[in-house]
Amino acid sequence: MRPGPPPRGGLLLVCALAFAIAALAGCGGGSRGEGRSSPSPRTTSPEKLCQQLISHWARVVLDGGKQANLDYQAMGLSDGQNRILLDVTAAARAEQRRQGQAAARKLIDSQAAARCTERYRSGTPTGGPWQ
Repeated sequence: MRPGPPPRGGLLLVCALAFAIAALAGCGGGSRGEGRSSPSPRTTSPEKLCQQLISHWARVVLDGGKQANLDYQAMGLSDGQNRILLDVTAAARAEQRRQGQAAARKLIDSQAAARCTERYRSGTPTGGPWQ
C-alpha cells in the first residue's frame, strides 16, 4: 500500500513547527554572530552626568577654550550645576597657580565627583527644570 499525502492539519503543524524553529535559531545567534540581539541601551545617572558635565566644562573654562565664555544654559547646565561649575573652576584656578595644570585637573575631577554626589544624594533636585 502506497502512503498518501499527510492530512491537511498535519502539514500546517509541520510548517508551523519549521517556522518556529527557524525563528528561534535566528534569535539564538549563530556561530558567526548572526541573529544576536544588541545590548540594552545604558542610561547615565544624573549624578554621573553632572560629574561629566562639570569636569568637561571646568577644563574648557580653565584652558580658556573657544567655548569658555558660553553661558550655563548653552553648556547644558542647570543653575545648580552652574554654581558647582563656578566653585570648582575657582578652586581649580587657585590650584593651577599653586601646583600646576595636572594638579588643577585632578582637583576638578575630585571636586566635581564630590559636589555632584552631594547634589544628587537624595535624588534629583526639585523646584523646576533649572534648579
